[in-house]
Amino acid sequence: MRVLVTGAGGFLGGAISQMLSARGDQVRSLSRRAYPALAALGVEQTIGDLADSAAVTQAVRGCDAVIHVAALPGHWGSYQSYFQTTVLGTQNVLNACLSLGIGKLVYTSTPSVAHAGGHLAGVDESAPIPTHFRAHYPATKALAERAVLAANSAQLSTVALRPHLIWGPGDNHLLPRLVARARAGKLRFVGAKSQLIDTIYIDNAARAHLLALDRLSPTAACAGRAYFLSNDEPLPLDTMVNRLLACANLPPVHKRIPYPLAYAAGALLEFAYTCLPLKGEPIMTRFLAEQLSTAHWYNISAAKRDLDYRAEVSISEGMARLTASLQRG
Repeated sequence: MRVLVTGAGGFLGGAISQMLSARGDQVRSLSRRAYPALAALGVEQTIGDLADSAAVTQAVRGCDAVIHVAALPGHWGSYQSYFQTTVLGTQNVLNACLSLGIGKLVYTSTPSVAHAGGHLAGVDESAPIPTHFRAHYPATKALAERAVLAANSAQLSTVALRPHLIWGPGDNHLLPRLVARARAGKLRFVGAKSQLIDTIYIDNAARAHLLALDRLSPTAACAGRAYFLSNDEPLPLDTMVNRLLACANLPPVHKRIPYPLAYAAGALLEFAYTCLPLKGEPIMTRFLAEQLSTAHWYNISAAKRDLDYRAEVSISEGMARLTASLQRG
């Protein structure tokens, strides 16, 4: 197949592109700039913005399927910036697929679309999507996921995947932030004790997208559905974080702050960053305080059943691979 991967220059998009190329698929990317790593894979790179419908249509033209990974990450920024990239960008992808007769669309969503502020302990896809969110990222991802699943039809088969906390070699988001804060002595856990969380190793997350791509059809069980994805090995947050830090040869972190203090600090920082010309993003927000103090682990039976998904790389094996990659530099 010729497959368009949006956001192929990112962590997950790059891993998906590498797997597609390795098995012989032709890969085209849509990103805001060119990436040498994609060029080395032989990826046909198109440069453009998801909010530009003409650029999206041009990128989709001639493809057999689309894996839509690109989104605006993080927990801070204007609603308009998230809406433009995540919601409008996804609608542009859907419109291009429909107008050009593309048959398959795999959308990368997030478990955060089901987070209402409390624990998500062993929940499956029947967990409702909240009507109110503490951050623009999950709010706009929920809108985009709904649009993708609503577009499922005999002409365009769609599926949404919700991988949780992707990590591994090449991570340019989660691990660098943890390492930087740990080295600065600013890393703290929230709450009296850490709750169980799910994560997913990068190869497992990428492979799940290929499994969904291959199974998609108008009559497939996965068509029009969303799926939680993880390594299926929930661990306490502090255990997982300290294992990641150990891969970077850093000592474990044990300091904690009470949840009410973290939540109040998040509210205060949100106010300050909204009203004052401060650069960057607040180190804490109300959404982040809730995320860090609640359980996030999922029943992935549906993904096992409909996608034949299994975590082929365990957390222990993934940690060994991450350590080796960091030692190589």
